[in-house]
Amino acid sequence: MTGRDQAERERWIRRFHPAPGATRLLCLPHAGGSSSFFFPLATAVAGKLNVQAVQYPGRQDRRSEPPLTSIDALADVLFHVLDPDDDSPLAIFGHSMGAVVGFELARRLSAAGRPPTALFASGRGSPLLSSGGTVHTLGDAGLLAELRRLNGSELAPLEDQEILQMIIPALRADFRAVETYRPAAAPPLTCPVIAMVGDADPRVTVAQADAWSETTDGRFELLVHPGGHFYLAARKEAVVAQILERLRAEALA
Repeated sequence: MTGRDQAERERWIRRFHPAPGATRLLCLPHAGGSSSFFFPLATAVAGKLNVQAVQYPGRQDRRSEPPLTSIDALADVLFHVLDPDDDSPLAIFGHSMGAVVGFELARRLSAAGRPPTALFASGRGSPLLSSGGTVHTLGDAGLLAELRRLNGSELAPLEDQEILQMIIPALRADFRAVETYRPAAAPPLTCPVIAMVGDADPRVTVAQADAWSETTDGRFELLVHPGGHFYLAARKEAVVAQILERLRAEALA
């Protein structure tokens, strides 16, 4: 591995509490989100899992980089920056947009003979359902209104106008990536898929989350939490316990 490869990997993948040799949990954030969203989760499983949180371009310390506008492009880059020499088990946890990126990354890893040991798909309906949407075409006010609608009561109020203006380009690019995504035909995954959803999510119904069962020939499970789109912010302990329990069942943690 060259220094350039390592630098690129560190641009994309952040490790808050490294645990070499432990099962890797690759965490993929939501539209407009960043790697720091997963800091509480990484802290909660420190020493038990090696959490690796993805930092998409166009936000925080990568704000000067143009954001990507394609789910496939994001999955392609992540496939190439994952360390092929790291043979520790790899599970994927994606929330909202991150669940779709995780699905496409799992497809690429499977096609390369390196399937993930599990895919946790949170806050998103099955990628095999018809999707679409026009949020990414709205003006700034409409885009931020959608963000506030999804934010619900689980996260801090979105009131800082300067910060909001800074995240608009990445948020618009992410919504475009999600709303223009169409999955190519491919064999089902073989790894376990665990779908998670809030029972009051304004964008994802329980039935849409349950449809993830069609994405795998492996084990499937649906876990429904009280809460909205960001249920996991208030349900951190329960989510962490479920992740650890499922990975232990696979003899991975």
